[in-house]
Amino acid sequence: MQSAEQQLLQNLLDAGCDTQTVQEFLSCRKTGNLDRQLCLLASQRKRLLAGVHRQEEQICCLDYLVFQLETRRESSAQKETKIHESD
Repeated sequence: MQSAEQQLLQNLLDAGCDTQTVQEFLSCRKTGNLDRQLCLLASQRKRLLAGVHRQEEQICCLDYLVFQLETRRESSAQKETKIHESD
């Protein structure tokens, strides 16, 4: 079973904190600086959320490209159908 300190370390790593942030967080924990700990966690959350937003924009770009291609394919299929109907 992991100690509370090991669990905290693992949680920080799982949250994507880099080594410097982890070290500073643990140092603040030892000195009882809760405000700085909260600030570090808020900064990490902000970084993660910014990454999510970037990825969301990338997904939107991909969706738009897929939409354009599907629209083009449907338009081509309709033209083919019209050509065969006029024969």
